[in-house]
Amino acid sequence: MTAPVAGDQPGIRFWWHGAQRSVVGVASTMTVLEWLRTEARAVGTKEGCAEGDCGACLVMLAELDADAEQGVALRPINSCIHLLAMIDGKAIVTVEDLHGASGGLHPVQQAMVDCHASQCGFCTPGFVMALFGLYESRTDAPSRAATCQALAGNLCRCTGYRPIVAAAAQAFERPRHRFDRAPLRTALQAMAARAALDYRAGAAAGGGRFEAPATLAALAQTLLAAPAARIVAGATDIGLWITKQARPLPHLVHLDRVPELHTLELQQGQLVIGAAVSHSRAWPVLCRHVPALSDLARRFAAPPVCNAGTLGGNVANGSPIGDGMPPLLALDARLRLQRGGQVRELALADFYLGYQRTALAPGEFLRELVVPLPGPATRFACYKVSKRYDQDISALCAAFRVDFADGVITAARVAFGGMAATPQRAPACEAALLGGHLDAATLDAARRALLTDFSPLSDLRASAAYRRVVAGRLLERWWHALAGGGSPDALDAVEAGA
Repeated sequence: MTAPVAGDQPGIRFWWHGAQRSVVGVASTMTVLEWLRTEARAVGTKEGCAEGDCGACLVMLAELDADAEQGVALRPINSCIHLLAMIDGKAIVTVEDLHGASGGLHPVQQAMVDCHASQCGFCTPGFVMALFGLYESRTDAPSRAATCQALAGNLCRCTGYRPIVAAAAQAFERPRHRFDRAPLRTALQAMAARAALDYRAGAAAGGGRFEAPATLAALAQTLLAAPAARIVAGATDIGLWITKQARPLPHLVHLDRVPELHTLELQQGQLVIGAAVSHSRAWPVLCRHVPALSDLARRFAAPPVCNAGTLGGNVANGSPIGDGMPPLLALDARLRLQRGGQVRELALADFYLGYQRTALAPGEFLRELVVPLPGPATRFACYKVSKRYDQDISALCAAFRVDFADGVITAARVAFGGMAATPQRAPACEAALLGGHLDAATLDAARRALLTDFSPLSDLRASAAYRRVVAGRLLERWWHALAGGGSPDALDAVEAGA
């Protein structure tokens, strides 16, 4: 239920459709989409896949950001897996909020009509919101590549992509109508007074507790007192536990409010990335310092997933097919883990103990990642292999790094995802490379050694035999690019879309 706002009463508070809402009496795991459709009866936002893949559920999340237009950032997210409690203190913009200067259709909506870009219409609100996000993020017309990137998280089952891309261009040819963010800024500033959240659902809603501590000390104490609580950052994985598996999650602890966990800075040649830093923030900075990561970053996930999910969550989750870990393993990343007031540092290579099992002690949490940046003697590359170019999970992901001195390999790091129960380095392959030269003999030794490093499984994405063959081919591709003086940085050249 949505209660009238009166002072600082308990509940989940956020701004939507011109008013502040205070929601009480709903499950702590209720998603934004579920609230919109069942409680607010705002059915313009659709449910397609309920797992963040199709984009029919897109809404814009609004947050205070001094660097954004009018001090408010607007970012698309998948409302089907974003928990309602996670938007406490924030605002959302849905398709019901869009309109043009005269109160009619927004330029993006009108362009969709004029370009005949809607067929069955079910996916149309999601495409409209994705294009609205693109429209609000630019002052000039986007390139086709930039449009396709903005739409990477939206699926049209009627295969109507061409007119949708055309609509994006046409919207910029119309008189501009920018969304007024001033009311959002005022509302967000008013709600910022409550820094922490402790929402407890009643028995009628299935119980459940959602905490969002506001300080690092409070977070540490919360997890010490409740080590069985599940930590949630962007919910891009946990959301599926709720929508697809109906898993009970009686106690969730959210990281977003802790300022220290949003650290993203260069410290003495190392990039320090807080556990709550989103992919949308982390990957551009990583790519600036390690350009070879650019293609992986482009294909990591669609913008709505990257806006919600975090690199720290990707690492802590420990999925064998998580794309963040192979390059981090090859770059010798380390983790800073905290339990109570104690902080320890652990190599990422030592973090994974088995399938989705990590070295985290009870009550311990990932505080930040430390990524040493490669020097001038380092050659690094990363490759992703999947069935689709956009918005697809890897069949396997590979990262290669060697350091040279006088033509001799002095350090080697080779890491794969999708080849074992955990993201894992290839020690035999690394040993074969070490001390070698950039010649056929070293490649042959490394290729044979790689066959002994992994015993991959077959699944829906690829067979074990395919994975073994492709792993070797990626090693060869990288090696020949090095030997030929070419760039091994990317599988394909992608227009930047600036």
